Amino acid sequence: MANVERPLSPHLQIYKWPLAMAISILHRITGVALAIGAVIMVAIFVAVASDPACYEWIRGVLASKIGKIFLFLWTIGLFLHLFNGIRHLFWDAGYGFEKSTTTKSGIWVLIATFALSIAVWGVAYYCTNV
Repeated sequence: MANVERPLSPHLQIYKWPLAMAISILHRITGVALAIGAVIMVAIFVAVASDPACYEWIRGVLASKIGKIFLFLWTIGLFLHLFNGIRHLFWDAGYGFEKSTTTKSGIWVLIATFALSIAVWGVAYYCTNV
């Protein structure tokens, strides 16, 4: 038998990431992103209450291309965290643990996330250009 050099322990490149695992990791990441976004929202509220120039600066930053990208990703994170949280509520009640059901619910979480994110930004774009 040939001596084949193999790693001593499995590496991440060997594993197939199930959808449930990927969404679980994204759920944690979006939780952190939502906390950062909440701090920014507080900064906006403080700027509105304190100084018009400070508010205009924050509005200018968020209206820039980078700011809009951040807000779009924050919207995706908000909806992903929301829908995955609802999925977890069903799991807490004891429903949806079959492999096929977890895959289907994960796909629905992603579909709902992107559909509502695009809908929110479509409405925002329509309202600002009317």
